[in-house]
Amino acid sequence: MQVFDNIDVIEGRAFATEHAAAWESPLAEQIVNRAGELFGDKLALTASFGGAAGMVLLDLAIKHAPQTPVLLIDTGVLFDQTYRTVEEVEKHYGITVQRIRPKRTMDEQAAEFGETLWERQPDRCCQMRKVEPLAEALQGYRAWMTAIRRDQTAARAATPVLAWNDKHKLVKISPLAGWTSDDVWLYVHKHVLPYNPLLAEGYNSLGCKTCTKKSLDGDERSGRWAGFTKTECGLHI
Repeated sequence: MQVFDNIDVIEGRAFATEHAAAWESPLAEQIVNRAGELFGDKLALTASFGGAAGMVLLDLAIKHAPQTPVLLIDTGVLFDQTYRTVEEVEKHYGITVQRIRPKRTMDEQAAEFGETLWERQPDRCCQMRKVEPLAEALQGYRAWMTAIRRDQTAARAATPVLAWNDKHKLVKISPLAGWTSDDVWLYVHKHVLPYNPLLAEGYNSLGCKTCTKKSLDGDERSGRWAGFTKTECGLHI
């Protein structure tokens, strides 16, 4: 079996294009196992600790690709419950989550760009506090595994399980792309996984506390950036 420990752009794009269809049918645990075997320690997993799907993918990775590092984009303004969930997960699995932080603190950002930038220019705030730190963190990895699903937003409806991500120049793997919210919660409860307690208090998806409110309807991300048409921070588009 070929192991992509030094995959280049041309080879990675060709691999994703050639095998995308074949990665649609296996079970999520098979996909995670395959990703771990192919990419080894060059595979990274990102989790926000603000959604149940991320806890499912983390559990699958621990079981089927245990060498995979878990990365958290710590914006500095996550909910206290999110930070406590990270600590609970670390104790539960005996792992250390890698915190990826922005170059600027919130005070430094305010001094340079003004107070409450997220209320005026949420895209710019997300770019500095999420997108840029992720881009730096993924350098050196050959594949990136995420818990995004097609049923979350219209922008994610066509998410493939396996794809080439041109922004970060690596293979992007979404093992839960075809799962539903019901599938996710069934797994969470069956395996008694830790998860963010705010998900049981009217929040369906959690990001920064500055920009997240309780969900307004059945839409999983309706509480994110309330008052804006924005539904994506930029990590997955």
